[in-house]
Amino acid sequence: MTDTNHLSRRDFLTVAAVAGGSSACQRSEPPRERRALTELSAVEAVEAMRRGEVSAEVYAQALLDRCEAAKHLNAFITLERERVLEAARAADKHRASGATLGALHGLPIPVKDSVNTKDLPTTAGTPALRGFHPREDAPVVRTLMNAGALLLGKTNIHELSFGWTSNNLAFGAVRNPYDAQRIPGGSTGGTAAAVAARMAPLGVAEDTEGSIRVPAALCGIAGFRPTTGRYPSSGVAPITPLFDSIGPHARTVADLALFDKVVTGDAKPLDPLPLRGVKLGVPRQYYYADLEPGVERVIADSLAKLRDAGVEFVEAEVPDLARLIGLTTAPIQLHDVRPGLIRWLSDSGATIGFDELMAKASDDVRGTFNRFVMSGAPNVISEDAYRAAVEVHLPALREVFRRYFTETGVTAMVFPTTQIAATPIGQRQVEIAGKTLAFESAISRNIAPGSTTGLPGLVLPAGLADGLPIGIEFDGPAGADRNMLALGLALERVLGAIAPPTI
Repeated sequence: MTDTNHLSRRDFLTVAAVAGGSSACQRSEPPRERRALTELSAVEAVEAMRRGEVSAEVYAQALLDRCEAAKHLNAFITLERERVLEAARAADKHRASGATLGALHGLPIPVKDSVNTKDLPTTAGTPALRGFHPREDAPVVRTLMNAGALLLGKTNIHELSFGWTSNNLAFGAVRNPYDAQRIPGGSTGGTAAAVAARMAPLGVAEDTEGSIRVPAALCGIAGFRPTTGRYPSSGVAPITPLFDSIGPHARTVADLALFDKVVTGDAKPLDPLPLRGVKLGVPRQYYYADLEPGVERVIADSLAKLRDAGVEFVEAEVPDLARLIGLTTAPIQLHDVRPGLIRWLSDSGATIGFDELMAKASDDVRGTFNRFVMSGAPNVISEDAYRAAVEVHLPALREVFRRYFTETGVTAMVFPTTQIAATPIGQRQVEIAGKTLAFESAISRNIAPGSTTGLPGLVLPAGLADGLPIGIEFDGPAGADRNMLALGLALERVLGAIAPPTI
């Protein structure tokens, strides 16, 4: 229970509203105050705490109450309420002392459970690592905490980040806030579900092949995959260093930009990019084929809004894209994941090795590794195929995109993040226009080029189709991260917000 003797009258009234107790103050207006706190963006929440309009403890309590109300979504593997409140009280004492406050002062942030944290277990969503405490925080976590953030908890993921559903057989399926019978996307499904359900405004995600962008799209939030290497990805359960990238989930682009500012240290002001005359590429042949009708309709409406705002569209294809993706994306990941996990376990201080990790893994993940990854597997990637992928085909793919942006003059490409909306948990095939497609194909086709090439990718909610969020993605040239965020500030004003989920 909160000690109200140390709170201002305004904070006491807010506590009364969010705690749901029995006093007259608690009965007077709990719904309005609870919504006001949990609906704040990260920028708004930090500013309110810095100004003393609300204490870090009160704000943390509101988010924790929301986590409890939405616990059926199974967004967290580890969440320790008293630890969060203790950290929030420490943040309030820090402010009261007159000390300099960080850019994330008092902000509770959920972290994907593949990202090392020494104070909370890092399971990577796999049974063998239950209760495992790495010897130190991942650099990105350390940077966020040094800026005043609080660790809210560790979010549920697709086991070992090896999939797009977050249907975790060891820790339970994460559920989509818009329909609890459907997936949130993966592998960072827990962070996306938490942000969409108003458990937190900003969270840590990670993307090797769509694991920031897919859950952002399916949960109706914003996600940013930076140029590969912009943020440190060490201290994170890996798949391949060529693609792995930490990034944020949020509900506003300003919050994505706040994350970028803190992690990079680049504090220069960021203004919305004027849209009139901005050119966006529309590569229809690859990215727009075989879309669900609802996805096609919502994306078409979004493009019409952008055209009305002065955006110019350039219809241009990315040559040889499907072939190059086939020669690079999967082969590189399947080759690199085993040695990467071996190094990560050792570097993080784990007492188990890779073989024990696999022996205790869930059937679905272990089956995939037995077919494609383990030594002697029937479909293991040969060293010759791997060298060709890294030394020949990946440079060719990067050159194709470099020329695309240079020759078309577009600021970014625009396309639907996925071919489909969120599917029911456990569904393995989808029907689109009379075609039966594997779920993996429909969910991954559009996001694979960006992460394989290392491009910055921004996902925004485009609208709802039959009550389910549809995401629209903007991929820009490598290194154009701040320009993409400036573009996003303008785009979200035109595209508008979608209705929040009902919890």
